[in-house]
Amino acid sequence: MKSIKSSKQRNLWFERFMAIAATVNLGLVLFNLSYVPWRDFYLRKLPQIIEIYDPIKGIESHRDTKNYLETVDALEKQVSQTGLQSPQVNSRLIQISRLSSEMIDSNPFAGVNKSGTLEKIKKRMRDRIGNESAKQSFATFWSQPYLSQNGWLQEINFFNESIRPLIASNYYRQIGESGDFVDNFWIIDLPFVILFGVELLGRTYSIRRQHPGLSWFEALLWRWYDLFLVVPFWRWLRILPVLVRLDRAQLLDLHPVRRQIHQGIVANFAEELTEVVVVRVINQVQASIERGELTRWLSQKENLRPYIDINNVNEVEAIAGLLVKTIVYQVLPEIQPAIVAILRHNIETVFHQVPVYRNLQNLPGVGQAQSQLSEQMATQITTNLYKTLVSAVEDPVGAKLTSQLVQSFSDALGAEIKEKHVLSEIQSLLFDFLEEIKINYVQRLSQEDIDQIIEQTRQLRTQVSVPAVVDKGSTLPEIREG
Repeated sequence: MKSIKSSKQRNLWFERFMAIAATVNLGLVLFNLSYVPWRDFYLRKLPQIIEIYDPIKGIESHRDTKNYLETVDALEKQVSQTGLQSPQVNSRLIQISRLSSEMIDSNPFAGVNKSGTLEKIKKRMRDRIGNESAKQSFATFWSQPYLSQNGWLQEINFFNESIRPLIASNYYRQIGESGDFVDNFWIIDLPFVILFGVELLGRTYSIRRQHPGLSWFEALLWRWYDLFLVVPFWRWLRILPVLVRLDRAQLLDLHPVRRQIHQGIVANFAEELTEVVVVRVINQVQASIERGELTRWLSQKENLRPYIDINNVNEVEAIAGLLVKTIVYQVLPEIQPAIVAILRHNIETVFHQVPVYRNLQNLPGVGQAQSQLSEQMATQITTNLYKTLVSAVEDPVGAKLTSQLVQSFSDALGAEIKEKHVLSEIQSLLFDFLEEIKINYVQRLSQEDIDQIIEQTRQLRTQVSVPAVVDKGSTLPEIREG
C-alpha cells in the first residue's frame, strides 16, 4: 500500500512538472503571437525586450526612418556647437526638410502595415504648425525663422516627445525564401517540442502495453490533444492540452467548466436527437401498420419476418406465471390481515343496516357475539379464496383450461375482427393517433425543456451519489490510460 501511494505521488509530481513546462511553452507561444502587435508598447516600456526579440522575428531598423532620426540627432549636436543661426545648422535643416518630404511620399511605414503611424505623425505636425499641408508643415517646422521665433528647446522637445517615438516605432522585417516574414521562434520552441514528443511516445508505448488490442496509431490517438504540443502550426491550440494537464496535475480545478461544457453539448443535441429517435420509432410503427403486419399478428398467420426465439420459451407466459406465483405465495399472505379487516368492516356494516339486528344490539352479549361472528366470517372467506387461488395455480388441469381459455379468446377476437372488417378502422385510428403524437408532443420539444431535464438529472445524480473527494486526475475529455 505504501509503495502504491509513493508511486502515485511520483506520478503526480511528474504530471505537475510537465504541466508547468506546457504552461511555460504556451506563455512563450502567446508572447510570440502578440509581439508584433504589441511591439510599440514594448518599445516604450521595455526596450530591453526589443533588443533581445527583434532578431527572433527578423526585425531590424528601417534605414530611411533610422537615417531621419540620426540626421535630427546630428542637428541637435550642431546647434549645441555652433548655434541655431549658423550655416551648418541651416544646411542640416534643409536636409531634414527634404527627408521629411521623401518620408511622406515613399511611406516607409507601409511595409509593416503601419501607415496609420505616418498619418498620426502628419496630423500632429499639421496641428503644431496650423497648416493643412503636411509637407509644408514639416518645411516650416525645420526652418531657422520658425525655430528662432518659437524657441529651439521648446520645438525640439515637442519633436522628441510627440514625433520621434512614432518614427522610431517603424521597422523593416525580413522576408524569407517562402515569401513569408522571417520568424525564428522555432529555435525557442524546439526544446519543448522534443520534450513533449518524447513524452508522447512514452505514453503511447505505455498505453499500447496496457491495451494490446490497440494499434500504435490508436494508442497515439488516445492522447490526441497532446499532438498540438508537437506540431509547428496552430500553436495557439496548445491551450487545450495545457488545461488538460493542469487539471490532471491538480493545479487547476476544471470540474465546473467540464460540467458546463457537457451540459451545453447535451442541450444542443438532446432536442434534435430526441425528436429524431421518437419520430423514427413512430414512423416505423406507422409503416408496420400500413404494411398490414397488425393484421397478420392478430390472425397469428404469416409474419413479414419470422419471429426469432432464442430459448424455446414463451417469455410472456413465463413472466405471467412468475407474477401469479409471487402474488399467491408471497404477496397475499403478507396482506391477508388487511383483507380480513376490510371484509370484517363490510360485514359489520351490513349487519348494522338490518333493522332486526339494530334492535338485538340492546340485548347483553349480542354486540360481542356479532364481532366474533364478523371476524370468523371474514377469516373464513379470505382463507377459502386463498385456498382456491392456490389450487388453481397448482392444479395442472386448471392451468391447462385457463391457457385454453386465453387461446380461444385470442383466436375468437382475431377471427371476429377479421370477419367484421374492423381492423382497417383500427389501423386508421392508430395511424392518426401516432401522427397526432408527433405533432402535439414531439415537435413541441423546446430548448427550455431540455435544460430543465438536464438540471433535474444533475440534481438527481448529486442526491444519490456518495460524497467523495473530487478526482483531480480527470481531464477535460474523459480519457483513461488503463
